[in-house]
Amino acid sequence: MKIAAIEKPRSRQEELGQFLTATPVADFMASLSQPRRGASRSTSRDRWGLLVKAIIEVFSARWTPGAAILGIRDARSKVVHLNSKALAALGVTLDSAAKIPDVIVHYRAKNWLLLIEAVTSAGPVDGKRRKELKDLFVGCKAGLVFVTAFENRRTMQTFVSHIAWESEVWIAEDPDHMIHFNGERFLGPYADVMPKNI
Repeated sequence: MKIAAIEKPRSRQEELGQFLTATPVADFMASLSQPRRGASRSTSRDRWGLLVKAIIEVFSARWTPGAAILGIRDARSKVVHLNSKALAALGVTLDSAAKIPDVIVHYRAKNWLLLIEAVTSAGPVDGKRRKELKDLFVGCKAGLVFVTAFENRRTMQTFVSHIAWESEVWIAEDPDHMIHFNGERFLGPYADVMPKNI
């Protein structure tokens, strides 16, 4: 065994796949629970962070059990976690300037890549965003699934007329239900975003 593995046991355990949550994801999740200095009330960034946390802990466990979190972008469009190696294995190369979705989830059991936007004040997967994501992930070897996540129904009501067809909506306050916007299937990729080799 390498000395480095003994000195840094967590990195060795991650290498062996013994942790389901990568260090950057775990650190990000932990930061969401820490109150910010000087913050006397909840800001939209705080609400966004809690929604992302719910996507990772609740949505993923319920709708994509055993899935891997491959990417997280924070409310300021900064990439917090991007598993470039896993994405490259799926045929996706993203640079740090790319406008990735808030959360990228690879559901290996069905070979789906869920592209999730967390909406607290702006930005559902509308027709324009769906096309941007489709173009950004062109060549992906997994089927793309577009999901907009909301804190509650009231927030969703503000954006419902903008949500793209052939996409999904998940509401954190009602986590065991999803809303499918038209199409022939529920929670799955469509032919226009399926890998060409399947």
